[in-house]
Amino acid sequence: MGIIIAILIFSLIVTVHEFGHFICAKLSGINVLEFSVGMGPKLLQKQYHGTKYSLRVIPMGGYCAMEDEDASGDNPHGFRNAKLWKRMIVLVAGPLMNFVLGFILIVGMVLSMKTIPTTTVKGFFGSKSDDGTITYYSQSHETGLEHDDRIISVDGTSIFSYLDLSYIFATTKTHTHDVVVERDGKRVELPEVVFNDKRDGDMVDFALYHKDKSALNVTKASGGIFLSMGHVVTLSFKQLVTGKVDKAEVSGPVGVVSTISEATEKSEDKADAFLQLFYISALISVNVGIFNLLPIPGLDGGRLLFCFIELVRRKPVKPEHEGYVHLAGFALLLSIMVFATYNDIVNLINR
Repeated sequence: MGIIIAILIFSLIVTVHEFGHFICAKLSGINVLEFSVGMGPKLLQKQYHGTKYSLRVIPMGGYCAMEDEDASGDNPHGFRNAKLWKRMIVLVAGPLMNFVLGFILIVGMVLSMKTIPTTTVKGFFGSKSDDGTITYYSQSHETGLEHDDRIISVDGTSIFSYLDLSYIFATTKTHTHDVVVERDGKRVELPEVVFNDKRDGDMVDFALYHKDKSALNVTKASGGIFLSMGHVVTLSFKQLVTGKVDKAEVSGPVGVVSTISEATEKSEDKADAFLQLFYISALISVNVGIFNLLPIPGLDGGRLLFCFIELVRRKPVKPEHEGYVHLAGFALLLSIMVFATYNDIVNLINR
């Protein structure tokens, strides 16, 4: 059951992306030849107003094929004959829809929580003696952090939600951190803060305030988590490019489906299953949106780059020249996909 849910979620993320391209192309007067959900042989197909709508066998992708997308033609309703600003909107619409879907899923995630964690310090680990004296085990308290501090940044990284803190604690190996907090309405810099419990060096030694799920709190928390996810995805890409991420950790569609499936099947109860499902699905959707905006040939970002070049040159790059660049980009992306899928299969076998 978990695998079926995972495949449906993955298909939804891709379909929503392609629907963004589709709806903006239609609104811009660009002919859409086919809008397909899934890949491979056709299961169903229907023609309506000049567009083929297809449902295909493999529910792991989809596409929106526009007229004259890869070559110039005489049709005034072809993609390349549309005004530059319309083409740019069509290209941006796919990633934008992923961001919209991601935000909706984050709202579902927040609603699945019992309470909403903030970034404000509630208290520290310690014990209270009979005479009321408190002995703290928290090094963060000893090194400058205080009750009711709202954490603004850690080591120069902005903190939008508790997810940023979780990511930093999980990925950094340093023991001391430069922290900026808001204290009594003022910005305070705290150098060399240590977040570890004296009794257990791997345990974060402070607790955060939680809020009730009012409409305002859910909206604000969802916005903060959305920014955090974008932040985390961007940092992950940076670590991948700079070689700080092991190649064995690179994952493809098989790994994504496996991760979603495990999260749903290993959850303690239905509420936890929904929370995990919303979280991973939102993270993947935001990831897809950001990745597609990267200026890599073959992606939406690569096509947008050529649009900006056209904007500066005041004339388009020859379609055949742009086509060669995108073909090379697709070859690179395909090789990465094959490598990632190989990693996924090896990881599944080794479990």
